[in-house]
Amino acid sequence: MAQTRRLLPYYIRHPVEAVGAFILYWFFRLLPLGAAAGLGGFLGRAIGPRLKVSSRAVRNLAAAFPDKDAGEIAVIVRDMWDNLGRVAGEYPHLDRFDLYTDGGRVQVEGAEIIDQLRTDGKPGIFFSGHLANWELSSLAITQRGLPLDQVYRAANNPYLEWVYRRRQDAVGGALIPKGAKGAKELLQAMKDGRHVGMLVDQKMNDGIPVPFFGRDAMTAPALAQMALRYDCPVVPVRIERTQGSRFRVTISTPLTPEQTGDRHRDISAFMERINGLLEDWIRERPGQWLWVHRRWPD
Repeated sequence: MAQTRRLLPYYIRHPVEAVGAFILYWFFRLLPLGAAAGLGGFLGRAIGPRLKVSSRAVRNLAAAFPDKDAGEIAVIVRDMWDNLGRVAGEYPHLDRFDLYTDGGRVQVEGAEIIDQLRTDGKPGIFFSGHLANWELSSLAITQRGLPLDQVYRAANNPYLEWVYRRRQDAVGGALIPKGAKGAKELLQAMKDGRHVGMLVDQKMNDGIPVPFFGRDAMTAPALAQMALRYDCPVVPVRIERTQGSRFRVTISTPLTPEQTGDRHRDISAFMERINGLLEDWIRERPGQWLWVHRRWPD
């Protein structure tokens, strides 16, 4: 019986999830971008707050914003689900976003920094978090003519890997999975002088504890480790949803870690700086971050 329960996701749940995702993907794809995003937002607002996982968002928000009451937290949770629904509606349209010539749908600030990194002869790292439609962070770079390899977390459901491949068709560059195999690919990319993109706001169980909203959160140190090892620029990329499916992408001045000779201290200090920057972004637009993620121990 126990073995049957373990096999259930592979033979029943995973295929059913994959079929549902396929239908939803192509349904959104057939709609105009604005309609797909609007419908996704409506479904997110209507369904998301009723899901069991939404209680984790409430707990995380209560700990992060102890001064907010239940009503204020409920509004942020609703906004979060609206944003996630819109991301789902926009995802099939990634290849239709043209960040630099589409008439103002996406405002990109700091594009000249991408131009500088394209010709500096060094590897480089771009980082962001799961804010607004985070996929636009990669598009802002590749559509400026700078190839980008993207570190990603493989889907728990192997039948959904096609979703990432569709994304790759729109964005370009290699997909580097997290894990031991991906770590080797990531190091090789840096050795080859390529540029990589990372979303660094998720929990890594075997990471290092770094403060985030006043609590230690297990944080992947790879970004700081590579920045120190290869002496390369680390570029913050912020995505904001300004209204509907309109966005602002801000490419900021590259960061460099301090090198004191104490490697462990330097890695921890740099990741604390990164987490602090992400926290500032989230505090400004809390309804656009992924609060359902298990970022801290429950």
